[in-house]
Amino acid sequence: MPEANQIVFDNKELLELLLKKADVHEGKWILQIMFGFGPGNFGPTPDQMTPGVVVAVQKIGIQRATDETPVEMTIDAAVVNPPPEK
Repeated sequence: MPEANQIVFDNKELLELLLKKADVHEGKWILQIMFGFGPGNFGPTPDQMTPGVVVAVQKIGIQRATDETPVEMTIDAAVVNPPPEK
């Protein structure tokens, strides 16, 4: 089998992995991404500089869903990461 050069996850797969890593077993959760913004002047040459902004992903986490959260964005931790049986 050839060596994988890329492995990607969609939002719900990433959320499920984070719930398992955080050992969360109850509640409905959504993916949370914190961005950082940095303004500056950008261009390939000094004569072509224009104002712009850089957007960087600073943190990725999970956040408990509210009643207003679209159900399509949520994952139930009890379903994807049930508590261990005693």
